[in-house]
Amino acid sequence: MDLVLALQEPLKNALGQATAKVMAEHLGLHTVGDLLHHYPRRYAERGELTRLADLPLDEHVTVVAQVATARVLRFNGGSGQRLEVTITDGSGQLQLVFFGRGIHKPHKDLLPGTRAMFAGKVSVFNRKMQLAHPAYELLRGEGDSAVDAADAVDSWAGALIPIYPATAKLESWKIAKSVDAVLPSAQEALDPLPPTLREGRGLIPLPEALLKIHRPHAKADIATARDRLKWDEAFVLQVALARRRFADAQLPAVARRPRPDGLLDAFDAKLPFTLTDGQRTVSKEIFDDLATEHPMHRLLQGEVGSGKTMVALRAMLAVVDAGGQAAMLAPTEVLAQQHHRSITEMMGELAEGGMLGGAEHATKVTLLTGSMGTAARRQALLDLVTGDAGIVIGTHALIEDKVQFHDLGLVVVDEQHRFGVEQRDALRGKGKQPPHLLVMTATPIPRTVAMTVFGDLETSVLDQLPAGRSPISTHVVPSQDKPHFLARAWERVREEVENGHQAYVVCPRIGDLDDEGADEAKKGGKKGTKKGKAEPPEDEAEKRPPLAVLDVAEELAHGPLQGLKVEVLHGRMQPDDKDAVMRRFAAGETHVLVATTVIEVGVNVPNATAMVIMDADRFGVSQLHQLRGRVGRGSAPGLCLLVTDMPEASPARTRLNAVAATLDGFELSRIDLEQRREGDVLGQAQSGVRSSLRMLAVIDDEEIIAAAREEATAVVSRDPDLEHLPELRTALDALLDEEREQYLEKG
Repeated sequence: MDLVLALQEPLKNALGQATAKVMAEHLGLHTVGDLLHHYPRRYAERGELTRLADLPLDEHVTVVAQVATARVLRFNGGSGQRLEVTITDGSGQLQLVFFGRGIHKPHKDLLPGTRAMFAGKVSVFNRKMQLAHPAYELLRGEGDSAVDAADAVDSWAGALIPIYPATAKLESWKIAKSVDAVLPSAQEALDPLPPTLREGRGLIPLPEALLKIHRPHAKADIATARDRLKWDEAFVLQVALARRRFADAQLPAVARRPRPDGLLDAFDAKLPFTLTDGQRTVSKEIFDDLATEHPMHRLLQGEVGSGKTMVALRAMLAVVDAGGQAAMLAPTEVLAQQHHRSITEMMGELAEGGMLGGAEHATKVTLLTGSMGTAARRQALLDLVTGDAGIVIGTHALIEDKVQFHDLGLVVVDEQHRFGVEQRDALRGKGKQPPHLLVMTATPIPRTVAMTVFGDLETSVLDQLPAGRSPISTHVVPSQDKPHFLARAWERVREEVENGHQAYVVCPRIGDLDDEGADEAKKGGKKGTKKGKAEPPEDEAEKRPPLAVLDVAEELAHGPLQGLKVEVLHGRMQPDDKDAVMRRFAAGETHVLVATTVIEVGVNVPNATAMVIMDADRFGVSQLHQLRGRVGRGSAPGLCLLVTDMPEASPARTRLNAVAATLDGFELSRIDLEQRREGDVLGQAQSGVRSSLRMLAVIDDEEIIAAAREEATAVVSRDPDLEHLPELRTALDALLDEEREQYLEKG
């Protein structure tokens, strides 16, 4: 068989139609290569039992354990019977339950002392963990005469038993038997690593790594196989990103150098404060990029409140000085309006180009959103096409075909994770030549993630807060354990208002349970945690709906905050109403704003000093950090209270305690990532493709990723089209299916 095709053979040819169908539907495995890259999750030692005390509830598990007791019990007056089997790992126990006619075979097989693999979903009954009707596979000793030779499986002959990621429809041992059937094909696997790299790094060949990961004879086999397979994933991905960087470097762009004594200098001269060292350093990196005749591709990440908008504005002013236009793309109308308001305020008369009272070097700063009236929209479009507007700030409305620019020189994408690939690409395509690109995110990203998710971008980091920013103290408020703590929280809000300040109250939901879009926390909350579904039975609170803005605002206005001016803000309000609410809050007319996560980024009201986050456990770690960043933006200290019903020992409380313990967004982003794992670094949400990372962990494998990036850059600079590395080209093609290729091309 052709070497390339050996691993591309459909599983139905190797395993039969029925097994292949289950593997495709439940595990997303379609080819022999897919199955060979479905690695064991862990390994059980034949003489060692699984720690039953550590099993997660509501998850499908595979365990190796020994039968301690087995008994048949009757119920329903003797007409019904069930088999209860207790298995043990020597320190803990787990109950297995079989009902009705299904008890006969396990009653015969599962005798005390028998060791077996069991697979099923962990549940709780009468306060005991159990598996109901688990599948099982007996593990007999090598000299056991009871073993039927026809049933003997090579997989279990060794000391290490591979435990595969499995489903209720496909147990680990069935996957192992399927792997046995295709394992000879591993010898024909094409090795994507250049021989010099493999030998220089002391890595074993790919066929050997596949054999050792699936059928190790010793723990050392697993370690050497993992090292090799991690390198494959890291290197092929970094080659894809290095080729993207190389291609970008070949594109033409207009160099944008600010003219002396122009708009940027006039703006800097009127600033009432001094830029931080970090802002100056990052600005220089950006200005150096803008001055080149190739498009800038830079990621600007920074702590909440570190002054990213100021850095982005100075970059936009530099481009306007150089005769171009700059566009800032914001994910929501609230944020676009906020940016427009704060930028025009910072610029003053410099933002009044063409108007009476405008400064000599002034330009026009235009807002373009989907909800604008016809006349205002027509004027905004005219300002863009004529070049009167040097700066435009808008939402997805900027992307529409009818929006044309006079000379688009810079695109700034704020909170880039909120946008799809096509949206960014559509805006970048509006320049006469490719415009420079500055991507901003207020979610701090660990270095390894930046090297993978944003590996085609140069990275700038702002981790220094501007002078005058106050510290934020954060506390967990356990409303179930200590109800008086919640009462005290509302007293603290009152005290802040009495001292002339304002407060936010954040809720996960708007108020209408039937509305699919009501739970705005879904956008960044649940999926940002390891849960994805309710936490185990700690979650009595999960059985009730999330607290809602409309309900909480009503209760507060007629209860603990009676007499204060309370308003609501959420995503289903009309844009004009949202803007009016934010203006009143910014002007200090509203004491307490009860909102969804619509205030998560960009909202800047320095007088707001307190935030109470209801059902805080329903938000992700990074999202809580973002929300908290809305307070402490002035000279008065900030206070953030995380209200939760979760019990003290729960994972949810551990998460909240981590947020309360540090203001370091980079540390919190590591915690967040460790909890939810990395998913597909090429953008699972954007491409819909199964994860490309099976072995590599972007948090733990920083050294491998950094080294792979260096090696990949060197390889691509020598051979951009990989003409002399056909095996690597084939691996790249397998990684970059059509959707992923699109993601990288447009990203």
